Amino acid sequence: MDVIQQTNRTILFEEINPERLDLISVVGDTKDLNSLNDDKIKEINELLLVNSFDEFLEKFAPVVYSFYNANNQKVMYTLKKPENIPDGLITEIPINQSNDFLKMLFTLIDTKRAQGIANVDFKFENLLDMISPKKVMDDIKQSRKEIQYTYSKYEALDDEDPSKLDLGDKLNDMFEEASGNYNNIMAMLPLAIEDIKTRLLLGADSEKNADVPLQIGVLSMGENGELKVLEAPKPEETSLVAIDDNANLGLIEAFEDDYDDVNETKSDYVKSLVVRTFCPLASTMESSIDLAVEVENYNTYLEFYKSAKDDFIKTVKPLIEKILGVKMFFDQYQTKNKGMKPSLLVTNTKLNRLVSSNNLPRLKTYLSSVNDKNDFSNTIWFGIVPSIELEAQAKNKVKRERFKSNKKVEKTDSNTMEDLSMLLDVVQKYRIQIFFSFEPREDTTFNHVATAGIDKFIDKCAPLLRNTYSEFAIPCIPNFTVIPKEKSGVILDKRMIFSENGSAELSKEKEDILKLWIEGVYIGSSYIAAGITAAYQCPDYLKEYYGDVFGEYPGVRFDIESSDNALRVTTTLAKEISGFTNEIKNSINRKNFGFVFSSENAQLQGKEIKQITVYKARSLQATENDFESIYKTLVTTYIERMLRFYTNDFKEDNIVKFFSNNPNSVKSKWMAHKEHINAIIQDGDDINFIINDKNGTCNIDLVFNGNVKNLEVEITRSDAS
Repeated sequence: MDVIQQTNRTILFEEINPERLDLISVVGDTKDLNSLNDDKIKEINELLLVNSFDEFLEKFAPVVYSFYNANNQKVMYTLKKPENIPDGLITEIPINQSNDFLKMLFTLIDTKRAQGIANVDFKFENLLDMISPKKVMDDIKQSRKEIQYTYSKYEALDDEDPSKLDLGDKLNDMFEEASGNYNNIMAMLPLAIEDIKTRLLLGADSEKNADVPLQIGVLSMGENGELKVLEAPKPEETSLVAIDDNANLGLIEAFEDDYDDVNETKSDYVKSLVVRTFCPLASTMESSIDLAVEVENYNTYLEFYKSAKDDFIKTVKPLIEKILGVKMFFDQYQTKNKGMKPSLLVTNTKLNRLVSSNNLPRLKTYLSSVNDKNDFSNTIWFGIVPSIELEAQAKNKVKRERFKSNKKVEKTDSNTMEDLSMLLDVVQKYRIQIFFSFEPREDTTFNHVATAGIDKFIDKCAPLLRNTYSEFAIPCIPNFTVIPKEKSGVILDKRMIFSENGSAELSKEKEDILKLWIEGVYIGSSYIAAGITAAYQCPDYLKEYYGDVFGEYPGVRFDIESSDNALRVTTTLAKEISGFTNEIKNSINRKNFGFVFSSENAQLQGKEIKQITVYKARSLQATENDFESIYKTLVTTYIERMLRFYTNDFKEDNIVKFFSNNPNSVKSKWMAHKEHINAIIQDGDDINFIINDKNGTCNIDLVFNGNVKNLEVEITRSDAS
C-alpha cells in the first residue's frame, strides 16, 4: 500500500463539546480559496482528529455544567456553559471514564459481551446499582486504602530519602484528585449518605434484630467452656494510641489542612465528612452522633441526590449515547497488530449548522483539500450521521391527562432528513460514503424490527432514492440497546426511620424505596456500521480471521455479505434478541435494503456466534429491484483514485498503460492476486475501459460477479490536438 496507505478515515458529523473548537471555526473564512494550505490541515488534525477513544476524551473533554437554583432548591444541568453566571457558581462535571454513569455503561457492555446473554435474560439490575451511593463509596474505599498505604510508607521513611519524595509525589496526586470534590456537593452527597448509614446502622441485621443496640464485645470462653461475647472494656484515658491510629492522626491532620487551604467557603460538616471518608475513625477515636439530626440529614440527602441524579441522567444521556457511539466505532477494530488503524475526524458542530448556506463553502473547501489531491494520507472515505429524525415533530394535540403518562419532550439533538440530503449532495463529489442511523430510542431497536420489520425505515429513506448521491447514502438499522427502557430502574436506597426502641433503621415500606429510571440507553447503529467497515479495511485485521490475505491491499473489495464472512467478521457487541422471524428475514432479503444488523443464532465451524453480525451491507443505490452492495462504490472510489495517481491525473497514454496486459501494469497485478480475500479484482470480476475521443472521457466498466458498474473520468490529452 505504497500509494494509498489508508482507506478508513471517517468523519463524524456531530457536536460533542460546544465549548471546544469545531471544523467551521478552525477552517475559517474560505472566500476566494479553492483549498486550505498544509499548515491549516495539520492544525485541523491536531484539534479534531482522533485515533483512539482515549484521545477522543482527551481532545473533546465532554462535560456537563451544573449550578444551583435557589428559587426551587434544585440542581440544574446543561450541556452548554451557562452565560451570565459567574464561573465560580458553575460546576463542570467531566464525562470521562471516571464518571460513575459512563463507567456503569462500559461495564454493562463488557459483561454482556463476556456472557453472550440476550437482553431478556440479562440481569441489568446487578450492574445498574453502580450509580448508587453504596457503589460510589466502594470506589472511594479503594482510593482510601491506597492513600493510607502510601501515607504509612511515606511516614516511615527519613525526610531526605529519595523514595519518600517519590511517595510524596504520589500522595500529592491522590490529594489533588480527592480535593476536586471538596466543593462539589453533588460528589460529596453519596459519601455523606453512606457515612450516615455506616455510623447509624453499624451492626444492624437487615432481616432481624434491628432493634438491638450495638455494643462492641470480645469473644471469650466461660468457666465450663461455653462461648460468650462479653462487652469490651472501655479504654482508659491514659492508654497509648495504637500505631495505625497514629498514622491516621497524621492523615486526618493532612486532610483537614488541605480542605482549609483549598476552600474559601468552609463547612465544618464537609470537612469532617472528608476526614471520615478518607480516614475512617480508628478504634481509639470516637465521634458523637445526634440521631435525629443525622436521620433527617440522611433522608434529605437521599431525596436531593435522587432528584439531582434523575435530572443529571436526563440531561447527559444524549451526550453519553454519542460517547458510547465513538467508543463502539473504535472498539470494532480488534487486532493484535495495529496496521491501518481507523481514525475519526470530529466536526464538533451540529449538522444543520454545518450545511447552512454560509458554512457549506467552508466544508467544501476542507473536503476539496483532503479528497481532491493525489496525497491520500488525509483522505476521508466514510462519514457518520447519527440520530436522523424518524418522524417530524408535530404539535401535540391537547388532551386531558386522566392517568400519569409520558411527557412529550421537544427533541433538540436529532438531525433532519433535509439536512442529511444537503450533506449527501455535497459529499458525493468527494466520494464519501455516509453511514446514517435513526434516533436512538426503543422503536428503532432489534426488538422493534423483530416485530414490525423495516418498512418504516424504507419509507423514511424514500426522498434519498434515485438521486446521484444515493450510492453514498447507507441507512443503518437497527440501533443497539445498552439498557432497555423497561429494565432501566435503579434502586438508590431506602429512607431511614426510627425503630420502636428509638434506634435508626432503613424502612421496609415499598413507598420508602427511592428509585430512578434511566429510561433506556441506546447506540446509533451508524457508529458500529462505520466502525466495522473501517476495521476490515486493514489487512492485519482481516488476517485475524483469514489465511489468504494480501498485505498490500486494503479491504475495499471485501464483501461482508458473501459466504460466511459475516460470521467471521462480527461486531464486538453481544446478541440482544433470539433473532428475527422467517417472515421478517424474507422481507429483508427481498428488499435488500440498508446496512442491517442481525442477532441470530448461528454457528461457525461448530462454534456458537454470540455477537451481533452484519446481515446486509447495502446503500440506497437502486438497481432494478435491488439495492447495491456498499463495497461496489468503495472499490470504484479506490480504482478512480489509483487511476488518477498512476496516470498523472488521467492522461490518456497513461490510462492505456494502467489497463494494459503488461505484467507490470496495475490491472495485471490486480488480476494476478485474485485468490485473496481482499483482492481488488476477485473471481467473477473484470475491469475494462473505452476512451471516447469525441467527448474526451474514459468509460471504465467494473464487473462484479456479472453486474456492471460504470465509472467515467475526464481524460487529460497529452497533445494539443
